[in-house]
Amino acid sequence: MATTSFIPAINAQASVTPATSSGGASPGNALGVDQQTIAGNFNSFLQLLTTQLKNQNPLDPLDTNQFTSQLVQFAQVEQQLRSNDQLATLVSLQKTTQSTAALSFVGQNVVVDGSTAQLTNGQASWSFTSPKPATATITLKDSSGQTAYSGSYTLQAGPQNFQWDGKGNDGTVWPNGAYTISITSKDASGQSVAIATEAQGVVDSVDLTQDPPLLSIAGQTFTLDKIKRIVRGTP
Repeated sequence: MATTSFIPAINAQASVTPATSSGGASPGNALGVDQQTIAGNFNSFLQLLTTQLKNQNPLDPLDTNQFTSQLVQFAQVEQQLRSNDQLATLVSLQKTTQSTAALSFVGQNVVVDGSTAQLTNGQASWSFTSPKPATATITLKDSSGQTAYSGSYTLQAGPQNFQWDGKGNDGTVWPNGAYTISITSKDASGQSVAIATEAQGVVDSVDLTQDPPLLSIAGQTFTLDKIKRIVRGTP
């Protein structure tokens, strides 16, 4: 018989594609061109305005409201371009911060929403929360879909851990790899109880080419917001 451990969670510790363009100028280059164009147009406008003022008919002067309105419009466009430039800088800084934060998770043992955990050296761990007492059948399958272990358990209400030692029902020792847990449970009245699972594993790598960065855990990828807890030690 496989030796499995079913341990209620105690003192759970809370923790803490970029869009690519095909061809064309980059946003930064386009912004520079826009700024040069608006600056050139503004200078041309001032030259024309100065020429008109010098050569206006004293008996029929230029409409000051019209060219004042045009001056205001030029100023507003210039302000908008500068705002866009500042926003682009802020977005770049945010991406750098995300990348730095993601790199700090490499090698960390974390808990994420999911059902797949990594079996390493005869140890794999999952967490879940049962909304009420229930009788459950817990099944573990490998990456090919083959059942590695199945057993019946009595669940208490609240957060719990399920730890597997890598042994099947017939005592077979299963190899290291990714295993998926499924829980089918019913309460005392025979009604099905929905149970959300969490997987625990070590962050193997980070893909910084994606936006936001993706963490690789047990062969699956997760964004930073999927991490629910950081666990001290290895799974």
